[in-house]
Amino acid sequence: QVQLVESGGGLVQAGGSLRLSCAASGRTSSRFAMGWFRQAPGKEREFVASIGWSGGSTYYADSVKGRFTISRDNTKNTMYLQMNSLKPEDTAVYYCASVGSGGSYGYTKSYEYDYWGQGTQVTVSS
Repeated sequence: QVQLVESGGGLVQAGGSLRLSCAASGRTSSRFAMGWFRQAPGKEREFVASIGWSGGSTYYADSVKGRFTISRDNTKNTMYLQMNSLKPEDTAVYYCASVGSGGSYGYTKSYEYDYWGQGTQVTVSS
């Protein structure tokens, strides 16, 4: 059974940094694209960043480009999201997701992902 577990969320002041982690288990291979999404109160879930299975291709939402960095360590079956220069509008529950298999590049639509974590809260105070 595939499981994704996020960690690293918390409360931070505007301008600060956080690093989220997503540990994947129950997979026999690391050849699957992954991504981060977020959902703020009263809003729809939105794409944040994605990464291909090898880590060579990354995509970012315009709202986080230049501030967030997605990466993965396939030896640890873990994906990361380094978030710098955080803004109050980054406040949301952050979810990691993975496709069933494949994906040399990341996907940007939530329906393209097969597995989801439970989410971790990120709160940025002004």
